[in-house]
Amino acid sequence: MSSVKLEQISRKFASNAAASEQRFIGVDDISLEIPDGEFWVLVGPSGCGKSTLLRIIAGLETATSGNIYIGDRLVNQVPARQRDVAMVFQNYALYPHMSVAENLAFGMQMRGMDKSTIERRVIDVAKSLQIDMLLDRKPKQLSGGQQQRVALGRAIARSPQVFLLDEPLSNLDAGLRDSTRAELKQLHQQVGITTIYVTHDCTEAMTLADRIVVLDRGYIKQIGTPDEIYHHPVDRMVATFIGSPPMNIIPAIYQNGIWQIGNSQIACPAELTSQLQLRSGQGLDLGIRAEYLTICPNSTPDALFATIRGIESQGRETLVKAQINGTSTNINLLATPNWIEKNSGESRTLLGKQLTIALSLEWLFIFDPSTGRKLFPR
Repeated sequence: MSSVKLEQISRKFASNAAASEQRFIGVDDISLEIPDGEFWVLVGPSGCGKSTLLRIIAGLETATSGNIYIGDRLVNQVPARQRDVAMVFQNYALYPHMSVAENLAFGMQMRGMDKSTIERRVIDVAKSLQIDMLLDRKPKQLSGGQQQRVALGRAIARSPQVFLLDEPLSNLDAGLRDSTRAELKQLHQQVGITTIYVTHDCTEAMTLADRIVVLDRGYIKQIGTPDEIYHHPVDRMVATFIGSPPMNIIPAIYQNGIWQIGNSQIACPAELTSQLQLRSGQGLDLGIRAEYLTICPNSTPDALFATIRGIESQGRETLVKAQINGTSTNINLLATPNWIEKNSGESRTLLGKQLTIALSLEWLFIFDPSTGRKLFPR
């Protein structure tokens, strides 16, 4: 096992062969250090550079500039097969003509390990992944979840220094994805291999990672623990990408100590006005997560007035989708399990109902509407 260190890694691509001077950036000036044995997740929207970065670490793509270290070894010029990393792809890439046992053994055979060691290792890995009863089957005889376990097992069996996973759960259905995610976390705790995992799914990132790296358009936006990223996002992009449902962003106009939001008015604390040096007519984006919005009596002061546009039951909680009156802004909030029952019993009868919503100002974020930069809290 080893740490992974990236120093100012950039990857630029020519837009086409005829105009090679026109280039676009895959990743730009990426520097980070992943300690030995930790599980890091690269997350971000499509095209942000996360898979490009993973392939550079694996040696499947070459960085335009920068240095890559695996442990203490500089691997810029080291071929992929000699970097001692194992990669699991989205499509699993199992050999269809080989049995499960042969797939698990293949990487070890290529490294010249002796037969008895390979056989013992195959059995141990298969048992740990609960696929030991499938060793004689071919990939086409396996379910998607079983194929995914075989792909993981083939990588683990090699005992690599670094484990790289590129959206390995995306082909699984929701229920199997949840159970496999839990198994993957448990497996990492058992084997302790340094792991770098790519996903666009913020739930996967939050549940799996020791640390999350949020990427956007080839740049690192933020690195932190799941709690740090969720509760202390550095800007609007991170705030709205991490979390399900995403953070609500509510455009407001500051006017003489009041935030004007459509037909609603909310008092702005005087110390906040002073701290941010707010001026009348200034536009702001207020950010607040669904769990910090509360449905309250109509007489509640400093509240938002909104109209219900949708209801989604999530078992223990109910997600209410509403539109703030006098605006086109839609927000999400969480209601208690018996909220619908108290109001009507059926969610469809609540559509169009008027709501009064209180904000927990201690959980409020303020962003610059033009740049997305976080203004508060600093």
